[in-house]
Amino acid sequence: MRKFAARINLVSWLFWGPFLGLCLGLVSCSDPPARNRSGTTPAPTPSPTAKPQVTPRPTSARVSIIGTSDLHGRIAALPRLGGFLSIVRAKRAVVLVDAGDMFQGTLESNLAEGAPVIDAYRTLGYDAVAIGNHEFDYGPVGERATADLAKGEDPRGALRARAVQARGKFAFLDANLVEGAGPPKWDNVQSSVLIERGGAQVGVIGVTTEATPRTTMAANFAGLAVTPLAEAIAREAAALRKRGAQVVVVAAHAGGDCKQLDAPDDLTSCRDDEEIFQVARALPPGAVDVIVAGHTHQAVAHRVGGIAIVQSWANGRGFGRVDVDLEGGKVTAVTIHPPQEISAQSYDGEAVSPVAAVEADLQPALAQAATVRERAVANLGDAFKRAYDQESALGNLVATMMLEADAANNSDIAITNGGGLRADLPLGILSYGNLYNALPFDNRFAHVTMTGRELRALVKRNLGGSHGILSLAGVTVRARCGKQGLELEMTATPAKRKPYAIKDDDQLLIVTSDFLATGGDDFGKTGTVTIDDSSPPLREAVVDALGKRQTVLWPSDFFRPKQRRIVYPGKRPVRCP
Repeated sequence: MRKFAARINLVSWLFWGPFLGLCLGLVSCSDPPARNRSGTTPAPTPSPTAKPQVTPRPTSARVSIIGTSDLHGRIAALPRLGGFLSIVRAKRAVVLVDAGDMFQGTLESNLAEGAPVIDAYRTLGYDAVAIGNHEFDYGPVGERATADLAKGEDPRGALRARAVQARGKFAFLDANLVEGAGPPKWDNVQSSVLIERGGAQVGVIGVTTEATPRTTMAANFAGLAVTPLAEAIAREAAALRKRGAQVVVVAAHAGGDCKQLDAPDDLTSCRDDEEIFQVARALPPGAVDVIVAGHTHQAVAHRVGGIAIVQSWANGRGFGRVDVDLEGGKVTAVTIHPPQEISAQSYDGEAVSPVAAVEADLQPALAQAATVRERAVANLGDAFKRAYDQESALGNLVATMMLEADAANNSDIAITNGGGLRADLPLGILSYGNLYNALPFDNRFAHVTMTGRELRALVKRNLGGSHGILSLAGVTVRARCGKQGLELEMTATPAKRKPYAIKDDDQLLIVTSDFLATGGDDFGKTGTVTIDDSSPPLREAVVDALGKRQTVLWPSDFFRPKQRRIVYPGKRPVRCP
């Protein structure tokens, strides 16, 4: 296009050049004012004797980077988020980004595979979003959680549909995602974007955690890979700087964990080994100014490796903010604010009001979810608490219900994972909506045959690892540090037989989720795996099993601190001398 325009300009000069001197000597040789693309009339061209009017580029600018992450479908929080954004935007330029895991987690989002989130994000004015590991959970468009490849279904169909839905408003970003020999060629999915805001050129890069292949449905991620985050960020940051970026922001679905949030340069309350901190320290000095982090559901408001990092919990609880000041196109100051909870009634001295336009966007999805949310499922005598990295009443309840629901297959043991539990169950009549919040993933039952030796290795690996603890039913585990390191004794606890010690050569049938059976959370691949993709989600089987219990359920029926199903020395990850 530039070459074509240059040819047109040359032809015009050759044709009109001889008349130029004559035209300049006349009183007027101008045509009626032309209209530009916006339909407005541009200012008249000054005469040759007038001093040219040049609009100088601003020498100073202030841009607020506002970041969110891990919404997980909690769309009811978004109108209030809009109220905070309105207050900030009235005073300064804003770049708004999300660090991923936007959709999966609630009825109102999952019923439409995340579409209500995109509707609201468009109205809120997001500039870019990163792709998180749970963006792959929906699989193909439609009810199936994994694609029927024989029918030509796209295992990333739902994710790609959401990217298309956002087109024209904001881009999906992922610089370290690889499909085949290069980046995915998906509509409205790119590595980075350059935008102008408040007189500043701001580049935004998206990346996702290297754990993504192990923390989403393996079938939906097949054919994809993730590269090291720091390498991808450094490459994109250099390219953005060459294009004129004065500020570089990373939306990273990788996070940290800090407890003290009002002292940005004090890292003593932070877990030093977290992924995003390692990435920040590995980047070239000056490559990146701000990182909006996510994935770990924790909070950060700190400076690491000279880079401002903000992270604001999860589930729509809050947002992070970094103010960037520029002089002469150079960053002169970076101010990190503590994460802000959106439950606050005021911000910057002004009252916060929900944005009506966002409420209107979400009303249909909320109404649809309400029609199925209130169905009674069980009666709980007390709240069932979840825990990610240790045994819990909720984890044991779910594993027990899985084993009872699978009685027809005579499974010996049920296993589920701490990462699949997303909310506590409140006391009283348990609604389907509350159970859905606790078990939002559409995983199906899977059956795995393994030996006692393989089961022992699996549990040992889990106790020493960083993934969520495995919740078990049909077996108890006693682990201790011995001469060979961590040693495990396992006892089967069948419903209609006496308990017995599990030997290495015993053949066991395990009922679990398709996520774990295909290698999720470092479950591994052992024995024969059978998955029925046409079966209802695991959650529905739990609902049916709960419905058969006619009595009030108490947490102490499933978990007692002094009678744990898994006993091990110290805390996870377990380390023996």
